[in-house]
Amino acid sequence: MYKHNQPLQKPGTQLNLVYAIIKKIWVLDHTMTDKTAKDSSSKVAGANPTKISKKEEGLALLKDIVSIIVFYFVFTTFAWGAFHIPSGSMEPTLEVGDRIFVSKLAYGYNRYSLPLDPKSVGEGRIFSDTADRGDVAVFTLPHRDSIDFIKRVIGLPGDTLQMTNGRLYINGSLVKRTFIRDVNYTDYNGIDRRAKEYEEELPGGVKHRIYERTDNGPVDNTNLYVVPVGHYFMMGDNRDGSADSRYLDNMGYVKHEHLVGRADITTFSLYDCDQGKEVTCPLGIPFGRFFNSLN
Repeated sequence: MYKHNQPLQKPGTQLNLVYAIIKKIWVLDHTMTDKTAKDSSSKVAGANPTKISKKEEGLALLKDIVSIIVFYFVFTTFAWGAFHIPSGSMEPTLEVGDRIFVSKLAYGYNRYSLPLDPKSVGEGRIFSDTADRGDVAVFTLPHRDSIDFIKRVIGLPGDTLQMTNGRLYINGSLVKRTFIRDVNYTDYNGIDRRAKEYEEELPGGVKHRIYERTDNGPVDNTNLYVVPVGHYFMMGDNRDGSADSRYLDNMGYVKHEHLVGRADITTFSLYDCDQGKEVTCPLGIPFGRFFNSLN
C-alpha cells in the first residue's frame, strides 16, 4: 500500500549542526592563537602595535557566529520555522525537496513551537488562535515520538466527514472537485505513477489541488468521522498516498495543542526535475518551486 508519511526535519537538528561547527572554529581559533604566540616570541621588538592579532580576529568571528545563532533561535521560535519536505503525501501542493517557512505566530506558542521540544514547557498556548479549514499545517504527534508532520486542515471541531467512493463529504455535503488533467510522473522512489489532478473547493471557498489515483482505495469508503472538540481532521493532498486522520489508529484526530505552525511559503527547493511534472526547471534548477504561497 502506497502511503507517504515521513516526518519533517526539525529545526533542532540544524542547531546541533551549527553548534558542532562553532566548536570546531573555537578549537581552530585556539590552535591559531597558540601558533601566533610562539611566532611572536621569536620576533624582535618594534612590531606594529596596532596590528590586530589572530586571537582578536577569531574572537570577532566567534561573536558574529554567536549573534547569528541567537538571531536564528529567536527567528525560528517566534517568527518562522524552517522545514523540508521528505515525502509525497502533500503532492502536488508540496513536492519532495521543497523547503518551507512555517509561521509560529499563526496558532500561538507552546512547547511544540520551540526548537528541541523542551519537556519543561507546558502544552498551554499563549496568543492561541484556531486553524482555518484549508490551512497547510505542521503538527506533532506525541504518541509517535513527537515527530512533526504536515497535512491540510480539512475538518474543524464538531464537523462530520466521510469518504464515499473516493469523494469527500463534510457535514453531509459533497465537496466539489473539478478535473484538471491526467498526470504521469516518476516519484522520488523511482516508481512510475499515474494520477488524476483535481481542484477541490472546501466549504468556505478555499481551493487547492489534489491527486487521486483511484476512487476505490483503502480509505475511499469510510465510516462517519466526528471531529472532537479541540481537534482537527487532517488529510494529505495526495489522497491515495497519505497516511492521515482517516487512519484513526495511526494519526487520528490532531489536538489543537499539538499544532506547530502554518506553512505559508516555499523558499527554495531541491525537487528532482526528472520526475516529469510541469515544473519550470531551467538548467535543472526547479525555479518553479521557489517562493510559492501555500495559503
